[in-house]
Amino acid sequence: MNLQEQLQKTKASKSILSSLSHNVRIEFLRDCADLLLESQSVILQANQEDLSLAEDLKLSSAMRERLELNPKKIASMAESLRQIADFPDPLNRILGGFTNHCGLRIEKVSAPLGVIATIYESRPNVTSDVAALCFKSGNACVLKGGKEAQKSNEVIMQVFYQILKKHHLPLDCMVLLPSMRDREELKELLGAKDFIDLIIPRGGEGLINFVTEYAKVPVIKHDKGVCHIFAHHSCKIPESIAIIVNAKTSRPSVCNACETLLIDSVFAQEFLPKVAESLKQKGTILKGDRESCEILKACGIECEQISLQDYFIEYGENILNLRLVNGLQEALEHIEKFGSGHSEAILSEDYSVIELFLNAVDSACVYANASTRFSDGGEFGYGAEVGISTSKIHARGPMGVESLTIYKYKVYGNGQVR
Repeated sequence: MNLQEQLQKTKASKSILSSLSHNVRIEFLRDCADLLLESQSVILQANQEDLSLAEDLKLSSAMRERLELNPKKIASMAESLRQIADFPDPLNRILGGFTNHCGLRIEKVSAPLGVIATIYESRPNVTSDVAALCFKSGNACVLKGGKEAQKSNEVIMQVFYQILKKHHLPLDCMVLLPSMRDREELKELLGAKDFIDLIIPRGGEGLINFVTEYAKVPVIKHDKGVCHIFAHHSCKIPESIAIIVNAKTSRPSVCNACETLLIDSVFAQEFLPKVAESLKQKGTILKGDRESCEILKACGIECEQISLQDYFIEYGENILNLRLVNGLQEALEHIEKFGSGHSEAILSEDYSVIELFLNAVDSACVYANASTRFSDGGEFGYGAEVGISTSKIHARGPMGVESLTIYKYKVYGNGQVR
């Protein structure tokens, strides 16, 4: 079966999903969670094969960390399925309504988007998360994972296929495409405007740019995560250091990890050596502007001086950029220029400064006195996310079940004509 034939079948299946009862969708996802745990040994074996391939492909440590599965991650995947199953029905909710001047009763009602294609790299858990979120919201899905995770993805999808068969549902409603040799083969999928309603790319900057350039279908970008923390001079130093260390070192490979720490210059001499020492204990490589490097080198702490262009980089590694700024306004200017619209945080005890920061920063998630690592569907109460949207149309931030719905108007009349 070629891609167009497959997409035709997937499009045809969306009417079945959109009309399923909520109880069936709940039972399906709970069954998938149970079978996922029962299939743990098979999934881990397939994942080991992918990890061996990753070594041959010389993937970065960040990519390998995202690729690796273990019993804890599989248990978390199953728990996400159960959480998604237990959410209220996102479909057929009355979002608003009124009666117009001639007696038409108009209701604004939630509905599925249709067929959602997700293109992603490395993370096998995305296969499970996206399939579940789409099913819960009545959407068919087309999944295109990276070749480095193909075996893991295939085994995970077999879990969903077995439960689809159990419930006598079409396998075409959730499709994992075979591995493609290169990105050029993606162009057919990106141009399938007659069959796909939305494309969500998750991955590196190169993949996002490729999808954005060639897609003829609406795209919601899960763009790179150049996340910032601004340490204002009013912050509580011990608590702030703990937040910074968490935001950078708890999982450096993920998109909500902090990439740049901005330090209010009026207390940099006091604050910077302390936070640098804590980061060094976690193996963090520090890079910075001339002023921050001079302060650290005077304390015997290594710091590599970088150019302004380096502040655009998403490292995905345990590397942190440093920069001294003269107060809130310079911090805002830096984030506006170098940020990717993902997640930013301020550390401060000055309420007025906090509110100015939260209101002025144009990113999907803005935090006061908390780690950027909370930008996550699970942490936001969604069970999982399809992606963390850095777009500004339709959805922004972690995209859970409700972000995969649109609305339509149901209009009830009794003979009105215009």
